[in-house]
Amino acid sequence: MTRRTYGGQRCTVARALEVVGERWTLLIIRDALLGITRFEGFRDTLGIPRNVLTARLNLLVEHGVLERVRYQQRPARYEYRLTGKGRALSPVVVTLMNWGDEYYADDLPGPPTRVVHEGCGGHVVPRMVCERCQPPLRLVEVSAVPAGWRRADDQSG
Repeated sequence: MTRRTYGGQRCTVARALEVVGERWTLLIIRDALLGITRFEGFRDTLGIPRNVLTARLNLLVEHGVLERVRYQQRPARYEYRLTGKGRALSPVVVTLMNWGDEYYADDLPGPPTRVVHEGCGGHVVPRMVCERCQPPLRLVEVSAVPAGWRRADDQSG
């Protein structure tokens, strides 16, 4: 596997892409979020070559996104379970899925999968919110600022 590195960049997006930016990786995470845990399950749903799947699973285990858990002694067999770090990628996958539904489902009768709230059945939609005051935000209401920057009127320490 050819790895692209972004070592010269001081950017956490670039660092995250080192782990999840390869073509198959988010699909593996999507399937894990849907409950697939075994090698053959990933292989069957994705149609991915064995060597590529092995490399991706090993990378995700190495980075703590998945954990390898033995489920059979003889012969030794393992499954791959999402860790907390892996489950934290669910908003990323849902956001990407909703984006794909909006811009790339033209030839489909509707979205192939919906993420729904189990409590009421409503469609889950990702939103940007301010961690302090909580309102939903639009892109025109946010800006990226250097780390350590504070507004002059910010009293939060």
